[in-house]
Order: sequence, then C-alpha cells, then structure tokens
Amino acid sequence: MNTMFNGIKHFAQEEDGAAGIEYALLLAFVALCMVAAGPAVKTAVTSIWTAISAALTAAA
Repeated sequence: MNTMFNGIKHFAQEEDGAAGIEYALLLAFVALCMVAAGPAVKTAVTSIWTAISAALTAAA
C-alpha cells in the first residue's frame, strides 16, 4: 500500500507529461493558425505566380 502512494506521489511530481501537453497545445495552435491563414496565402502566392508568368510571357 505504501509503495502505491509513493508511486502516485512520484507521478504527480513529474513534469515530463506537462511539457508534452504544452507542446501538443502549441502544435495545435500553430496548425489552427495555418488553416486560418491558408486562403490568404493561396491568394497571395497565386497573384505572385500570375505576375511572374505574365512578365515572362511579355519578355518572350
């Protein structure tokens, strides 16, 4: 019985699990920001490539 309580105390004092959860939350936040910014990035990149294509066509 005493060993079980010592195991529970040791588990509660460890910080590895908390760091893992923090990294998972950070990753989820970054992924959410990427999804939210996706359409704007797509529009900007399409505009840049269209301008490049038009300039190359005019130069040829």
